Amino acid sequence: MNYFNRVAELTPTKFWVNNVSREEANIGIEAGASGCTQNPSYVWKMLTHPSEKAHALEVLRETLAETDDDNEVICILQRKLIKGVSDIFMPVWEKSHGKHGYVSIQGDPIHEEDFQVILDEARKNREMNPNIMIKIPATGPGLKALEILLAEDTPINATEVMGVDQVIQLGEIYNRVFLETGKRPVMYFSLITGIFNEWLRKDVLKQGIEINADVLHQAGMVVAKKVYQLNHDRGYGMGFISGGARTLDDFYEMVGGDVCVTMNWKGSCDKLIEADIPVVSRLFNPVQPMVLDQLQAKLPQFNQAFNEGGLDIEEFEEYGPVMYFRDSFIQSWESAVELVGDIRKQG
Repeated sequence: MNYFNRVAELTPTKFWVNNVSREEANIGIEAGASGCTQNPSYVWKMLTHPSEKAHALEVLRETLAETDDDNEVICILQRKLIKGVSDIFMPVWEKSHGKHGYVSIQGDPIHEEDFQVILDEARKNREMNPNIMIKIPATGPGLKALEILLAEDTPINATEVMGVDQVIQLGEIYNRVFLETGKRPVMYFSLITGIFNEWLRKDVLKQGIEINADVLHQAGMVVAKKVYQLNHDRGYGMGFISGGARTLDDFYEMVGGDVCVTMNWKGSCDKLIEADIPVVSRLFNPVQPMVLDQLQAKLPQFNQAFNEGGLDIEEFEEYGPVMYFRDSFIQSWESAVELVGDIRKQG
């Protein structure tokens, strides 16, 4: 029995795998993974992956004949590659009668401010498999598309969530759509705790803010604990995915909660199995008052995420950690589009 099996035996905490190769998808399921996330950097990762590069390039060359638009080539290629992963997870979906085994896909990050692009891509992506879950940014344009997709009974993973106000907006939309249409597809939100911490550390260093490093280390989890309680207390009924894992602590600190933690297989999932530490529930450990006091007193950018009313809907898209996260996607997406152009030139 591996570490994840023991976690599942004692707690409702689950793990998903992120941006996987086909081999990693199979290994992940064998280890107990109940779902899978992919982000817009996935295509570039597969095009440069030691075991997937040849396959991804072959599919890319086949796709060139389908459109003259290099950006659209990457959209189509992404669907083809993720279809392969979703096929691997379909038995998990079928065995659980649609409760587990979802594979989420997030499209073109360059046009993420365009509601219609988000909606059109989502509808195309949804056609791949019954276990495809549409990953939508929790920004103004994303929320608009998300509401329509929920009414169409589309499984949703709302991503790029960094704070309390985004979760509130998502929960209110989810419940409103149910009351208006009777539709209540599976819906998760992804709080990107690891990325939030990574961005916050860099921003604190850039601004020269003096704060205890051990206090700063806890910032993302302080937000996560509040969001978890809020989702429960307000009856939103959304699933909680903890994303952007950067350290093993990003998993350990979530243990005990009804949460899915999504991580890369290599460097995270495999290391957790290797470490095989005792299973201890930690999510419900209270935040020390002095920790919260310091974070709120010294970091206004933390307060934007933590305080209800800290961010308006119009500010979601431009909030520091959201932009930081999205920029990494854009860089990978643009690299993939550039490669398409280079291959066309080579004939």
